[in-house]
Amino acid sequence: MVVLQKRAWLAEDWAVVVLGFLVIVLAIAGIRPAVPAYSWSTASDLSSKILSVRNLGVLGSQFILVLLIALAGALLTGKSFKNLLIVFPFIYIVTIFAVILAGSESIKVLNLEAVIFSLTLGLLIGNVFKLPEWFRSALSAEFFVKIGLVILGSNVIFSDILKAGGYGLLQSLIVVLSVWYFAFWLCKKMKVDDELKMMISSAVSICGVSAAIATAGAIKGDTKKLSYVISLVLITAIPMMIFMPYLAIYMGLTEEVTGAWIGGTIDTTGAVVAAGTLVGETALKISTIVKFSQNVLLGVAAFAISIYWTYTNHANAATPEGKPTLRIIWDRFPKFVLGFVAASLFFSFVLNPEIISEVKGSLKNIQTLWFVLAFTSIGLETNFSDLFKHDNRKPLYAFLIAQLFNIIVTLIVAMILFR
Repeated sequence: MVVLQKRAWLAEDWAVVVLGFLVIVLAIAGIRPAVPAYSWSTASDLSSKILSVRNLGVLGSQFILVLLIALAGALLTGKSFKNLLIVFPFIYIVTIFAVILAGSESIKVLNLEAVIFSLTLGLLIGNVFKLPEWFRSALSAEFFVKIGLVILGSNVIFSDILKAGGYGLLQSLIVVLSVWYFAFWLCKKMKVDDELKMMISSAVSICGVSAAIATAGAIKGDTKKLSYVISLVLITAIPMMIFMPYLAIYMGLTEEVTGAWIGGTIDTTGAVVAAGTLVGETALKISTIVKFSQNVLLGVAAFAISIYWTYTNHANAATPEGKPTLRIIWDRFPKFVLGFVAASLFFSFVLNPEIISEVKGSLKNIQTLWFVLAFTSIGLETNFSDLFKHDNRKPLYAFLIAQLFNIIVTLIVAMILFR
Protein backbone atom coordinates (compact mmCIF):
# COMPACT_ATOMS: atom_id res chain seq x y z
CA MET A 1 0.00 0.00 0.00
CA VAL A 2 1.52 3.32 -1.05
CA VAL A 3 1.43 6.09 1.56
CA LEU A 4 1.30 9.62 0.16
CA GLN A 5 2.53 12.32 2.52
CA LYS A 6 0.01 15.13 2.57
CA ARG A 7 0.54 18.69 3.68
CA ALA A 8 0.77 19.13 7.46
CA TRP A 9 -1.26 22.09 8.72
CA LEU A 10 0.10 21.84 12.27
CA ALA A 11 3.01 20.16 14.01
CA GLU A 12 1.89 17.16 16.05
CA ASP A 13 2.44 18.89 19.41
CA TRP A 14 0.17 21.81 18.45
CA ALA A 15 -2.38 19.48 16.87
CA VAL A 16 -2.83 17.52 20.12
CA VAL A 17 -3.29 20.76 22.08
CA VAL A 18 -6.05 21.84 19.67
CA LEU A 19 -7.74 18.44 19.69
CA GLY A 20 -7.35 17.91 23.42
CA PHE A 21 -9.09 21.20 24.10
CA LEU A 22 -11.71 20.33 21.49
CA VAL A 23 -12.57 17.23 23.55
CA ILE A 24 -12.72 19.38 26.70
CA VAL A 25 -14.90 22.05 25.08
CA LEU A 26 -17.28 19.44 23.65
CA ALA A 27 -17.58 17.85 27.10
CA ILE A 28 -18.38 21.21 28.71
CA ALA A 29 -20.94 21.89 25.96
CA GLY A 30 -22.65 18.59 26.79
CA ILE A 31 -21.38 16.64 23.77
CA ARG A 32 -19.82 13.68 25.51
CA PRO A 33 -20.50 9.95 25.39
CA ALA A 34 -21.68 8.16 28.51
CA VAL A 35 -19.06 6.19 30.41
CA PRO A 36 -19.25 2.52 29.32
CA ALA A 37 -19.65 -0.30 31.84
CA TYR A 38 -16.49 -2.39 32.13
CA SER A 39 -16.85 -4.12 35.51
CA TRP A 40 -18.05 -7.73 35.59
CA SER A 41 -17.65 -10.82 37.74
CA THR A 42 -19.38 -13.74 35.98
CA ALA A 43 -20.14 -14.85 32.42
CA SER A 44 -23.70 -13.75 33.04
CA ASP A 45 -22.50 -10.27 33.99
CA LEU A 46 -20.35 -10.16 30.89
CA SER A 47 -23.27 -10.84 28.59
CA SER A 48 -25.92 -8.81 30.45
CA LYS A 49 -23.80 -5.74 31.30
CA ILE A 50 -20.78 -5.45 29.04
CA LEU A 51 -22.29 -6.96 25.88
CA SER A 52 -25.76 -5.48 26.35
CA VAL A 53 -27.22 -3.46 23.48
CA ARG A 54 -27.08 -0.27 25.55
CA ASN A 55 -23.44 -0.69 26.56
CA LEU A 56 -22.38 -1.64 23.04
CA GLY A 57 -24.13 1.53 21.87
CA VAL A 58 -22.12 3.58 24.38
CA LEU A 59 -18.91 1.91 23.19
CA GLY A 60 -19.94 2.69 19.61
CA SER A 61 -20.55 6.38 20.32
CA GLN A 62 -17.22 6.53 22.15
CA PHE A 63 -15.53 4.93 19.14
CA ILE A 64 -17.03 7.51 16.77
CA LEU A 65 -15.77 10.37 18.95
CA VAL A 66 -12.17 9.12 19.23
CA LEU A 67 -12.12 8.11 15.55
CA LEU A 68 -13.19 11.59 14.48
CA ILE A 69 -10.53 13.14 16.72
CA ALA A 70 -7.90 10.76 15.29
CA LEU A 71 -8.97 11.57 11.71
CA ALA A 72 -8.81 15.29 12.49
CA GLY A 73 -5.29 14.69 13.77
CA ALA A 74 -4.37 12.92 10.54
CA LEU A 75 -5.74 15.88 8.58
CA LEU A 76 -3.82 18.44 10.65
CA THR A 77 -0.52 16.53 10.64
CA GLY A 78 -0.64 15.31 7.02
CA LYS A 79 -0.95 11.58 7.71
CA SER A 80 -2.88 9.03 5.65
CA PHE A 81 -6.67 8.98 6.17
CA LYS A 82 -7.02 5.62 4.42
CA ASN A 83 -4.46 3.81 6.57
CA LEU A 84 -5.93 5.23 9.76
CA LEU A 85 -9.47 4.19 8.80
CA ILE A 86 -8.23 0.61 8.43
CA VAL A 87 -5.94 0.47 11.45
CA PHE A 88 -7.80 2.51 14.09
CA PRO A 89 -10.86 0.20 14.42
CA PHE A 90 -8.49 -2.73 15.00
CA ILE A 91 -6.58 -0.79 17.70
CA TYR A 92 -9.86 0.22 19.33
CA ILE A 93 -11.18 -3.36 19.46
CA VAL A 94 -7.95 -4.68 21.02
CA THR A 95 -7.97 -1.77 23.49
CA ILE A 96 -11.57 -2.34 24.59
CA PHE A 97 -10.85 -6.05 24.99
CA ALA A 98 -7.95 -5.11 27.30
CA VAL A 99 -10.14 -2.72 29.32
CA ILE A 100 -12.85 -5.39 29.68
CA LEU A 101 -10.22 -7.90 30.87
CA ALA A 102 -9.05 -5.39 33.49
CA GLY A 103 -12.69 -4.90 34.52
CA SER A 104 -13.01 -8.49 35.75
CA GLU A 105 -13.50 -8.68 39.51
CA SER A 106 -10.87 -11.43 39.74
CA ILE A 107 -8.36 -9.18 37.94
CA LYS A 108 -9.27 -6.17 40.09
CA VAL A 109 -8.25 -8.16 43.15
CA LEU A 110 -4.74 -8.24 41.67
CA ASN A 111 -4.94 -4.46 40.95
CA LEU A 112 -3.69 -4.87 37.38
CA GLU A 113 -4.46 -1.84 35.21
CA ALA A 114 -5.83 -1.86 31.67
CA VAL A 115 -2.59 -0.47 30.23
CA ILE A 116 -0.78 -3.65 31.29
CA PHE A 117 -3.21 -5.78 29.26
CA SER A 118 -3.22 -3.45 26.24
CA LEU A 119 0.58 -3.36 26.12
CA THR A 120 0.78 -7.16 26.52
CA LEU A 121 -1.84 -7.83 23.83
CA GLY A 122 -0.12 -5.39 21.49
CA LEU A 123 3.25 -7.05 22.05
CA LEU A 124 1.80 -10.53 21.44
CA ILE A 125 0.03 -9.52 18.21
CA GLY A 126 2.97 -7.47 16.95
CA ASN A 127 5.45 -10.28 17.52
CA VAL A 128 3.34 -13.27 16.44
CA PHE A 129 2.19 -11.63 13.20
CA LYS A 130 4.33 -9.67 10.77
CA LEU A 131 2.56 -6.34 10.45
CA PRO A 132 3.13 -4.40 7.21
CA GLU A 133 4.96 -1.08 7.36
CA TRP A 134 1.90 0.96 6.33
CA PHE A 135 0.04 -0.58 9.30
CA ARG A 136 2.79 0.33 11.75
CA SER A 137 3.03 3.89 10.37
CA ALA A 138 -0.65 4.47 11.20
CA LEU A 139 -0.34 3.47 14.88
CA SER A 140 0.40 7.02 16.17
CA ALA A 141 1.22 5.98 19.75
CA GLU A 142 2.79 9.33 20.65
CA PHE A 143 -0.17 11.22 19.19
CA PHE A 144 -2.64 9.24 21.34
CA VAL A 145 -0.53 9.68 24.48
CA LYS A 146 -0.17 13.42 24.03
CA ILE A 147 -3.92 13.94 23.66
CA GLY A 148 -4.37 11.93 26.86
CA LEU A 149 -1.82 14.11 28.66
CA VAL A 150 -3.56 17.33 27.58
CA ILE A 151 -6.89 16.00 28.90
CA LEU A 152 -5.10 14.78 32.07
CA GLY A 153 -4.59 18.44 32.95
CA SER A 154 -8.34 18.73 33.57
CA ASN A 155 -7.97 16.30 36.50
CA VAL A 156 -5.09 18.16 38.17
CA ILE A 157 -7.02 20.68 40.30
CA PHE A 158 -4.84 23.00 42.37
CA SER A 159 -7.51 23.57 45.04
CA ASP A 160 -7.66 19.81 45.72
CA ILE A 161 -3.91 19.70 46.09
CA LEU A 162 -3.78 22.69 48.43
CA LYS A 163 -6.39 21.09 50.72
CA ALA A 164 -3.65 18.76 51.95
CA GLY A 165 -1.57 21.80 52.86
CA GLY A 166 1.84 22.87 51.59
CA TYR A 167 3.50 19.74 52.95
CA GLY A 168 2.40 17.63 49.99
CA LEU A 169 3.85 20.09 47.49
CA LEU A 170 7.01 20.52 49.56
CA GLN A 171 7.55 16.76 49.74
CA SER A 172 7.00 16.41 46.00
CA LEU A 173 9.54 19.14 45.26
CA ILE A 174 12.19 17.67 47.57
CA VAL A 175 11.68 14.10 46.36
CA VAL A 176 11.52 14.95 42.65
CA LEU A 177 14.74 17.01 42.73
CA SER A 178 16.77 14.59 44.86
CA VAL A 179 15.59 11.36 43.22
CA TRP A 180 15.87 12.73 39.67
CA TYR A 181 19.45 13.86 40.25
CA PHE A 182 20.42 10.54 41.90
CA ALA A 183 18.85 8.49 39.10
CA PHE A 184 20.54 10.64 36.46
CA TRP A 185 23.93 10.34 38.21
CA LEU A 186 23.50 6.57 38.63
CA CYS A 187 22.56 6.01 34.98
CA LYS A 188 25.56 8.07 33.93
CA LYS A 189 27.88 6.00 36.15
CA MET A 190 26.40 2.78 34.74
CA LYS A 191 26.84 4.09 31.18
CA VAL A 192 23.13 3.90 30.29
CA ASP A 193 22.51 5.68 26.98
CA ASP A 194 21.34 9.30 27.09
CA GLU A 195 17.70 8.79 26.06
CA LEU A 196 17.10 5.98 28.55
CA LYS A 197 18.92 7.98 31.21
CA MET A 198 16.48 10.89 30.87
CA MET A 199 13.37 8.69 30.71
CA ILE A 200 14.36 6.54 33.70
CA SER A 201 15.24 9.58 35.83
CA SER A 202 11.89 11.24 35.12
CA ALA A 203 9.83 8.06 35.50
CA VAL A 204 11.31 7.19 38.90
CA SER A 205 11.22 10.70 40.36
CA ILE A 206 8.10 12.41 39.02
CA CYS A 207 5.03 10.37 38.10
CA GLY A 208 5.98 7.20 36.31
CA VAL A 209 4.43 6.54 32.93
CA SER A 210 3.23 10.13 32.30
CA ALA A 211 6.66 11.55 33.12
CA ALA A 212 8.43 9.03 30.88
CA ILE A 213 6.10 9.92 28.01
CA ALA A 214 6.51 13.67 28.51
CA THR A 215 10.29 13.27 28.67
CA ALA A 216 10.32 11.17 25.49
CA GLY A 217 8.39 14.00 23.80
CA ALA A 218 10.81 16.63 25.10
CA ILE A 219 13.89 14.80 23.79
CA LYS A 220 12.23 13.24 20.71
CA GLY A 221 13.09 9.86 22.19
CA ASP A 222 12.92 6.39 20.67
CA THR A 223 9.46 4.80 21.15
CA LYS A 224 11.06 1.38 21.73
CA LYS A 225 13.09 2.74 24.63
CA LEU A 226 9.98 4.43 25.97
CA SER A 227 8.16 1.09 25.86
CA TYR A 228 11.03 -0.48 27.82
CA VAL A 229 10.84 2.15 30.57
CA ILE A 230 7.03 1.92 30.71
CA SER A 231 7.31 -1.85 31.13
CA LEU A 232 9.72 -1.35 34.07
CA VAL A 233 7.35 1.15 35.70
CA LEU A 234 4.31 -1.10 35.38
CA ILE A 235 6.09 -4.26 36.52
CA THR A 236 7.69 -2.70 39.64
CA ALA A 237 4.47 -0.90 40.63
CA ILE A 238 2.70 -4.21 41.30
CA PRO A 239 4.92 -5.60 44.14
CA MET A 240 5.28 -2.09 45.64
CA MET A 241 1.50 -1.69 45.69
CA ILE A 242 1.07 -5.03 47.48
CA PHE A 243 3.91 -4.93 50.04
CA MET A 244 4.32 -1.24 50.98
CA PRO A 245 1.00 -0.96 52.91
CA TYR A 246 1.84 -4.04 55.01
CA LEU A 247 5.41 -2.83 55.53
CA ALA A 248 4.05 0.53 56.73
CA ILE A 249 1.71 -1.20 59.19
CA TYR A 250 4.59 -3.39 60.44
CA MET A 251 6.73 -0.27 60.96
CA GLY A 252 3.92 1.43 62.89
CA LEU A 253 3.65 4.41 60.55
CA THR A 254 0.65 6.71 60.81
CA GLU A 255 -1.83 6.85 57.94
CA GLU A 256 -0.62 10.35 57.03
CA VAL A 257 3.01 9.24 56.74
CA THR A 258 2.03 6.04 54.93
CA GLY A 259 -0.12 7.94 52.42
CA ALA A 260 2.67 10.43 51.71
CA TRP A 261 5.16 7.56 51.32
CA ILE A 262 2.94 5.59 48.95
CA GLY A 263 1.96 8.62 46.86
CA GLY A 264 5.57 9.72 46.47
CA THR A 265 7.02 6.37 45.44
CA ILE A 266 4.52 4.23 43.50
CA ASP A 267 4.58 5.38 39.89
CA THR A 268 1.04 4.73 38.61
CA THR A 269 -2.06 6.49 39.91
CA GLY A 270 -4.16 3.33 39.94
CA ALA A 271 -1.59 1.48 42.04
CA VAL A 272 -1.36 4.46 44.43
CA VAL A 273 -5.13 4.41 44.97
CA ALA A 274 -5.14 0.64 45.48
CA ALA A 275 -2.30 0.77 48.02
CA GLY A 276 -3.82 3.73 49.86
CA THR A 277 -7.15 1.90 50.10
CA LEU A 278 -5.45 -1.05 51.82
CA VAL A 279 -4.29 1.27 54.63
CA GLY A 280 -7.29 3.53 55.22
CA GLU A 281 -9.28 6.57 54.13
CA THR A 282 -6.73 9.13 55.38
CA ALA A 283 -3.86 7.31 53.70
CA LEU A 284 -5.85 7.14 50.47
CA LYS A 285 -6.52 10.90 50.54
CA ILE A 286 -2.93 11.90 51.31
CA SER A 287 -1.42 9.45 48.79
CA THR A 288 -3.68 10.73 46.00
CA ILE A 289 -2.91 14.38 46.77
CA VAL A 290 0.85 13.75 46.84
CA LYS A 291 0.62 11.94 43.49
CA PHE A 292 -1.33 14.88 42.00
CA SER A 293 1.31 17.24 43.41
CA GLN A 294 3.96 15.37 41.47
CA ASN A 295 1.77 15.56 38.34
CA VAL A 296 1.76 19.35 38.70
CA LEU A 297 5.56 19.32 38.41
CA LEU A 298 5.35 17.44 35.10
CA GLY A 299 5.12 20.59 32.96
CA VAL A 300 8.01 22.31 34.74
CA ALA A 301 10.16 19.20 34.47
CA ALA A 302 9.45 18.78 30.74
CA PHE A 303 10.40 22.41 30.13
CA ALA A 304 13.69 22.04 32.05
CA ILE A 305 14.51 18.74 30.33
CA SER A 306 13.91 20.18 26.84
CA ILE A 307 16.29 23.07 27.58
CA TYR A 308 18.93 20.75 29.05
CA TRP A 309 18.68 18.35 26.12
CA THR A 310 18.98 21.15 23.57
CA TYR A 311 22.05 22.64 25.23
CA THR A 312 23.98 19.45 25.97
CA ASN A 313 23.06 16.60 23.67
CA HIS A 314 22.72 17.40 19.97
CA ALA A 315 24.90 19.69 17.92
CA ASN A 316 22.32 19.58 15.12
CA ALA A 317 19.93 21.42 17.44
CA ALA A 318 22.34 24.32 17.78
CA THR A 319 23.63 27.11 15.60
CA PRO A 320 26.96 26.72 13.73
CA GLU A 321 28.62 28.39 16.74
CA GLY A 322 27.38 25.55 18.91
CA LYS A 323 24.99 27.61 21.05
CA PRO A 324 21.23 26.99 20.73
CA THR A 325 19.11 30.10 20.29
CA LEU A 326 15.86 30.85 22.10
CA ARG A 327 14.04 29.97 18.87
CA ILE A 328 15.67 26.53 18.78
CA ILE A 329 14.79 25.95 22.44
CA TRP A 330 11.18 26.96 21.71
CA ASP A 331 11.03 24.70 18.64
CA ARG A 332 12.21 21.72 20.67
CA PHE A 333 9.96 22.41 23.67
CA PRO A 334 7.07 19.86 23.84
CA LYS A 335 4.04 22.09 23.17
CA PHE A 336 1.57 19.49 24.43
CA VAL A 337 2.86 20.25 27.94
CA LEU A 338 1.47 23.77 27.51
CA GLY A 339 -1.91 22.15 26.82
CA PHE A 340 -1.61 20.09 30.01
CA VAL A 341 -0.77 23.19 32.10
CA ALA A 342 -3.47 25.33 30.41
CA ALA A 343 -6.15 22.68 31.05
CA SER A 344 -5.10 22.41 34.69
CA LEU A 345 -5.21 26.20 35.18
CA PHE A 346 -8.56 26.46 33.36
CA PHE A 347 -10.20 23.80 35.51
CA SER A 348 -8.54 25.09 38.69
CA PHE A 349 -9.29 28.80 38.46
CA VAL A 350 -11.81 29.52 35.69
CA LEU A 351 -14.42 26.78 35.40
CA ASN A 352 -17.38 26.52 37.75
CA PRO A 353 -17.00 23.61 40.24
CA GLU A 354 -20.47 22.35 39.32
CA ILE A 355 -19.48 22.05 35.67
CA ILE A 356 -16.25 20.31 36.68
CA SER A 357 -18.22 17.69 38.61
CA GLU A 358 -20.48 17.13 35.58
CA VAL A 359 -17.68 16.56 33.07
CA LYS A 360 -15.03 14.98 35.30
CA GLY A 361 -16.14 11.37 34.84
CA SER A 362 -16.48 11.60 31.07
CA LEU A 363 -13.13 13.36 30.61
CA LYS A 364 -11.39 10.86 32.90
CA ASN A 365 -12.84 8.01 30.82
CA ILE A 366 -11.71 9.57 27.52
CA GLN A 367 -8.28 10.42 28.92
CA THR A 368 -7.78 6.83 30.08
CA LEU A 369 -8.99 5.52 26.73
CA TRP A 370 -6.38 7.57 24.84
CA PHE A 371 -3.66 6.24 27.14
CA VAL A 372 -4.76 2.62 26.66
CA LEU A 373 -4.98 3.13 22.87
CA ALA A 374 -1.42 4.42 23.01
CA PHE A 375 -0.15 1.39 24.93
CA THR A 376 -1.84 -0.93 22.44
CA SER A 377 -0.04 0.93 19.66
CA ILE A 378 3.31 0.83 21.47
CA GLY A 379 2.96 -2.92 21.89
CA LEU A 380 2.03 -3.43 18.23
CA GLU A 381 5.07 -1.53 16.98
CA THR A 382 7.61 -3.07 19.41
CA ASN A 383 9.62 -6.25 18.90
CA PHE A 384 10.60 -8.35 21.92
CA SER A 385 14.14 -8.57 20.61
CA ASP A 386 14.43 -4.80 20.64
CA LEU A 387 12.81 -4.52 24.06
CA PHE A 388 15.39 -6.64 25.87
CA LYS A 389 18.68 -5.80 24.18
CA HIS A 390 19.43 -2.40 25.67
CA ASP A 391 23.04 -2.63 26.82
CA ASN A 392 22.59 -5.88 28.70
CA ARG A 393 20.64 -5.23 31.90
CA LYS A 394 22.14 -1.92 32.98
CA PRO A 395 18.93 0.12 32.52
CA LEU A 396 17.03 -2.45 34.61
CA TYR A 397 19.59 -2.35 37.43
CA ALA A 398 19.71 1.45 37.30
CA PHE A 399 15.93 1.70 37.49
CA LEU A 400 15.66 -0.71 40.46
CA ILE A 401 18.46 0.98 42.44
CA ALA A 402 16.97 4.42 41.77
CA GLN A 403 13.54 3.17 42.86
CA LEU A 404 15.02 1.81 46.11
CA PHE A 405 16.66 5.20 46.72
CA ASN A 406 13.28 6.82 46.00
CA ILE A 407 11.55 4.59 48.58
CA ILE A 408 14.10 5.44 51.30
CA VAL A 409 14.28 9.19 50.65
CA THR A 410 10.50 9.58 50.37
CA LEU A 411 9.98 7.69 53.64
CA ILE A 412 12.41 9.99 55.45
CA VAL A 413 10.82 13.15 54.03
CA ALA A 414 7.29 11.87 54.75
CA MET A 415 8.22 11.08 58.36
CA ILE A 416 9.64 14.57 58.84
CA LEU A 417 6.79 16.48 57.18
CA PHE A 418 3.72 14.39 58.07
CA ARG A 419 4.56 12.99 61.53
